[in-house]
Amino acid sequence: MFTKIFQDRRDAGQFLAEKLTEYANRPDVIVLALPRGGVPVAYEVANRLNAPMDVFVVRKLGVPGHEELAMGAIASGGVRVLNPDVLSCILIHEAIIDQVSEYELSELQRRERLYRGNRPPLELKGRTIIIVDDGLATGSTMRAAVRALRQKQPKKIIVAVPVGARETCDSFKNEVDTMALCAITPEPFQAVGLWYRDFSQTTDEEVRDLLARADRTKAAA
Repeated sequence: MFTKIFQDRRDAGQFLAEKLTEYANRPDVIVLALPRGGVPVAYEVANRLNAPMDVFVVRKLGVPGHEELAMGAIASGGVRVLNPDVLSCILIHEAIIDQVSEYELSELQRRERLYRGNRPPLELKGRTIIIVDDGLATGSTMRAAVRALRQKQPKKIIVAVPVGARETCDSFKNEVDTMALCAITPEPFQAVGLWYRDFSQTTDEEVRDLLARADRTKAAA
C-alpha cells in the first residue's frame, strides 16, 4: 500500500507539480488556488510551471436552517451557480436565495480584498486553468468552483490536488471539459489531514504573502 505522507503543504505542492510538468512554460496556463489551504500548494505548482497564480474564492450557499446542505455557490468574478438537485427537492423562494447570496457575496468580497488588494483577477477566458487545493474529501467546494469556472469560458479545467479520496477524484473525470489529477489516492482515505505531518491552518497573512511572492516572481521572469 502507498503510504506517502507529506511534510506540509509546500512539500505536497512540489510533489504535485512534478505530475504537471507537461503544462510548464505554456502561456495559456493559469494556476488558481482555493484559499486558504490550497494557496501554499498552488504556489509551488505555479513556481514549478512558470505560470501566473491567483486565488479563486468560493462561498457555499447553504439552505437556511440546514446550512451544511449547499443549494448553490458563488465564486470570484460575480459567478453564481445553483444546485438543481437540491432546489428540486426543497422549495426555496427566489428572494431567500438572493438574500443568502447577498450575505455570502459580502464575505467573498471581503476575502478577495484581503487577499488580492487592488490587483484585478486574471482573465480566464480561453485559458487552461489548473485549480488547486490541498486535498479532496467530498469535493463539494471544488465542484462548486468548477461549475463557476465554466461560466468564465476557459479552454480546459484541470482539478489538481496532492491527495484525495479515489471516488471523489474519479467523479471529476466524468465532468465535461474537466480533467482531475490526484497525486495519491490512498485507501482507506478517511481525511485529508491524515496525509500531512503538518496540517496547521494557513493564515490570511500567508495567503497574501504567497500571492505577492508569485506576482514578484512572474514580474522578474
